[in-house]
Amino acid sequence: MSTVSADRRPAVLALAGIGALALGAVLMLLLQVVPPTDEISATWRTISEYGLSDHKWVFDLAVVLVAAGSAVAFAVLRLQGRLPVLAAVLGAFWTAGLLVIVAFPKTDWANAAATGAGGTLHRIASVVAFVCLPLAVLISARTVFPDAPRRRFLARALAVASLAWFAVILGAVAVAALTDQRWWLLIPLGLVERGMALTELVALAALAAPARQATPSPAGP
Repeated sequence: MSTVSADRRPAVLALAGIGALALGAVLMLLLQVVPPTDEISATWRTISEYGLSDHKWVFDLAVVLVAAGSAVAFAVLRLQGRLPVLAAVLGAFWTAGLLVIVAFPKTDWANAAATGAGGTLHRIASVVAFVCLPLAVLISARTVFPDAPRRRFLARALAVASLAWFAVILGAVAVAALTDQRWWLLIPLGLVERGMALTELVALAALAAPARQATPSPAGP
């Protein structure tokens, strides 16, 4: 039976983490094409709406997979000494935020008996998670890729794009405060949130992807 050499274990673990991220994303996309969740508008309704449906278990599994993959990815980078402490802390907040999202579903406004405490925790955890991940990528890009400027630029660009998606939401909140409108109706919130989530997962995968090992040149005569 073959075993994985010690020097390859970090790369294998990193790929396993990325695989968990990808599987979680696929499950979330699947919810948009199977009934009854296919009736949830991907343009206007948030991703968390899936957690209020008959497919709640699929939503929960998808988020837990993303959290597990994130934890593995950040742990590998930290153990390799390639992740700054602040980035590790932010990564932990991202991972914990995802688990809180599962533990406390969003408020079901269609249910008159719904309480607001859990929904408030859900919203706070969502904001914390969506902000902490791109900041972690930005902070760690130089340390993770000291000799790979292209990969460093890609990670930073994806992190900035993630924050730009979030800035759209902040802009809507600011406009709503000035005009006395409902901010979530000023933008296609579902589309913005899905774009932000996808960009952040790609950013994390770009950060965690193991570097290609250089092939040693043949010895001379």
